[in-house]
Amino acid sequence: MSSEVVERYHSLLTNDTAAHAVEQMNAGLKKRKCFFGERPLCTVLRPNFYTPEQWAYLKSETEILLGAFRKAHSACITDMSFRSQLDLESYEEELFSLAIGFEVPWTTSRLDSFFILEDLSLKFVEYNAETPAGIAYDDAVADTFMELDIFKQFNEYYHTRTFPVRQGLYTSLAEAYRQWGGTNKPNIAIVDWADVPTLNEHELCKQHFEAEGSAVVLADPRSLEYRSGKLYSEHGFPIDLIYKRVLSSELIERMGIDNPIVHALRDQAVCMSNAFSAKLMAKKASFALLSDERNHSLFSAEELRAIEAHIPWTRRVSERNTHFHGRAVDLVPFIAENKDRLVLKPNDEYGGKGVVIGWETSPENWGETILSALRNPYVVQERVRIAYDDYPAFIDGQIDISPRLVDADPFVFFGRTTSGCMTRLSSSSLLNVTAGGGSIVPSFIIYKRT
Repeated sequence: MSSEVVERYHSLLTNDTAAHAVEQMNAGLKKRKCFFGERPLCTVLRPNFYTPEQWAYLKSETEILLGAFRKAHSACITDMSFRSQLDLESYEEELFSLAIGFEVPWTTSRLDSFFILEDLSLKFVEYNAETPAGIAYDDAVADTFMELDIFKQFNEYYHTRTFPVRQGLYTSLAEAYRQWGGTNKPNIAIVDWADVPTLNEHELCKQHFEAEGSAVVLADPRSLEYRSGKLYSEHGFPIDLIYKRVLSSELIERMGIDNPIVHALRDQAVCMSNAFSAKLMAKKASFALLSDERNHSLFSAEELRAIEAHIPWTRRVSERNTHFHGRAVDLVPFIAENKDRLVLKPNDEYGGKGVVIGWETSPENWGETILSALRNPYVVQERVRIAYDDYPAFIDGQIDISPRLVDADPFVFFGRTTSGCMTRLSSSSLLNVTAGGGSIVPSFIIYKRT
């Protein structure tokens, strides 16, 4: 049904209807502050569509893998031999041991994948477990599409259902606060640097949290003060719950470990989500931990099946022998000889920083990256099939329907369940919207009207 749905949507587009849709969409995105400078967050004219069966598959397979990530996280917390596989910094060892007061360290996270709908090929490439972005933007762009005249016309042929993911976020934060020992509605500080490009998303979250009955501030970590057993933002706002959007590495790099947030957490004077230990699974090496044959005893048969099906072969780069799909290999020579099927990734970067795609780089650059990877924490990962689909845009007064790379990034709540999915489009191999190279579109489940 997917190709039929897309063809129906595209058939509604003419130069005139597309021009009107762009005007409507940009107005809706501006109203919701979904711009990076002068560039709208969404630059195409249709959303992503899943049939109920496709969504059910993505959801169920993701949730099986989440069980494996939980087991890996628990093993790393309790056993240094597993934790050492993640190449932690000394400050991370200290932070990850802090008591969190609730069930799991991540109340929200995001698994990024390529999902080829035609044959249900699903490969995850990254786990955004520390500070997942996109939740509020996903809601806002979905709301914008639902206002478009062309989308209303499309709805004459299909029922559509979207996901209120900010509601899932607030519910998860409130449950973490309740487990921590909080009562009533928490005072929430959305903590990130004051100059981040995603500040508008924090404003959208603030609006929703306030509608749920919480008092909310956006707080730069440098504005916080811990005194008399209570954490405050500027102007004396008392904080019960930190919704942490600042990266742990940047927090410690700029403020050191002796900072108000860490002091308040040590005294259990504030609840923070996601907890510092959520970063364990945000390391690129977490994929190596799952896929390495040395760790398979951690997982159930069903989890191992899902790992084999959906986690690409990944290893920490080191001088060692291992297996590549059952074949014994000497890892470093194997990497050197197989650049066209491999990617090298720094263990602790985000937004595509430092990623070297073997089939797009020269042999000289590949060799230099291998040497760097032996001196610094890196992983090597097998090439996966990339999903493509046609999306319409309005360029120079004309409809342009062109193929784009598509990734499917399901949102995860409390490390257990999936609801909603950020979809990113790009014309390059690295999908990163904040860097200006892509577009976000919302995902809808579609049902044919009878």
